[in-house]
Amino acid sequence: MRIKATFALLGEIIALLGLTLLAPAIVALHDGTPVKPFIIPLALSLALGLAMRSLDRNPEIGVKEAFLLVSLAWLAVAGIGALPYIISGKSSLANPVNALFESMSGFTTTGATVLDNFNEPSRAILFWRQLTQWLGGMGIVVLAIAILPRLSVGGAELMSLEAPGPQLQKLTPHIRQTARIFWGIYIGLTALETGILVLLHYLGLAPKMTPYMALVHSFTTMSTGGFSPLALSIEAFSPAVQWVIIVFMILAGANFALFWYLLHRDFRITRNEEFRWYIAVLLALSLLLTPMLISQYGFSPLTAFRQALFQVASIVTTTGYATMNFALWSLPAQFVLFFAMFIGGSSGSTAGSIKVVRWVVGIKAVWRELFQSFHGKSVKPVKLGGKPVDERSVRGVLAFIVLYFIVFLVSSVGVVLNGTTTGKPIPLTDAMSAVAATLGNIGPGIGAVGPMANYLIFPTGTKILMFFLMWLGRLEIVTALVLFTRAYWRW
Repeated sequence: MRIKATFALLGEIIALLGLTLLAPAIVALHDGTPVKPFIIPLALSLALGLAMRSLDRNPEIGVKEAFLLVSLAWLAVAGIGALPYIISGKSSLANPVNALFESMSGFTTTGATVLDNFNEPSRAILFWRQLTQWLGGMGIVVLAIAILPRLSVGGAELMSLEAPGPQLQKLTPHIRQTARIFWGIYIGLTALETGILVLLHYLGLAPKMTPYMALVHSFTTMSTGGFSPLALSIEAFSPAVQWVIIVFMILAGANFALFWYLLHRDFRITRNEEFRWYIAVLLALSLLLTPMLISQYGFSPLTAFRQALFQVASIVTTTGYATMNFALWSLPAQFVLFFAMFIGGSSGSTAGSIKVVRWVVGIKAVWRELFQSFHGKSVKPVKLGGKPVDERSVRGVLAFIVLYFIVFLVSSVGVVLNGTTTGKPIPLTDAMSAVAATLGNIGPGIGAVGPMANYLIFPTGTKILMFFLMWLGRLEIVTALVLFTRAYWRW
């Protein structure tokens, strides 16, 4: 294990993150609010990062070190990101455990919050809260690879471990250039959404969507994060804004590599099997919910479909926005959304949860087993997009799905038991919803952790557990859990 090389590269990531604190510091200076919550963490992260960087002048890492570096990087950025909340000393975020929870929720684009009063933090603190999600959306490590030359050594392993989903498409021969392409598309779509929302504002179709609101909501749409500086989330805005955000949530949940091909007039997006299933799932669940909302609320068909599609897109892409309190929906409608929590967006997107491609491969693998049970001598490979999927990948997909549900079930029991022992009993349904929402990086759940509620109801031990669930979910479980195996340290 090249420990010095690993920590030298971790230092570069910490220093890079420190520089991003300049953005909320500028907002604080503009507003005349305290700048100390950002300057102190900035100085600390630069000093620590540069000190760690000097541990190895020419660091080289392999696959083993990549597992450790990626896992530690997400813990480190969550720790640094929590400092502005603690130093500001205002709101429920001033509590260290709450600050760590909110920071991890931000960087992992989960969107679960422990903020109970949105009027207490300064605008600069809320801007930092939004920015953490945008930075984490495409990946802190991917950003570091795109900017820092020393991270390009071993960059392919780092990107494959951090990238959401089982597939990493290398768009160019050089991994650093691929990282820049992904970040370029990400920035471009963020700018496009901001521009459209600002245009709606000046056309009079979105009076509350000021340029500032347009920017910070674009941050958390494209990152599929879901944080909003408003307690009402997207319910505070007009239907025109909601339609725009629906479109960009769906784009954010698609494979970003497909946009690169589109820019080069390659229309493989229409032939991509995962993308077709992704769109089909969104439409099917939305159409299923539409008559339920008409029956419960008396909405017009168009309004009911907009509300259904928004909430489905928000949950499937793991964004976590809301245009109404779906915790008050009928039980069948809430069950549809609970089911949607386990689907996820596409591989190569900013979305969390299990991912559509894994479900497609997993279902085809199960169907193959059923087929071969009465055609024992047949050879039937699992195909995706007409191409056979190698058996190792099929086994990996099935193992991930099983592992995901094991972590989900064990953690749900842990939340219930911890609530009972601390005198704060949590109903099983609320526990399962909260675990699904944090492990899947979704944010809001159903029941007590609905879209208009927060996670302050949970005892400290449960919030610490969910801190690690968000970390596990963002690293897709295996990358983090492998560090706790004896085989890894003997490797």
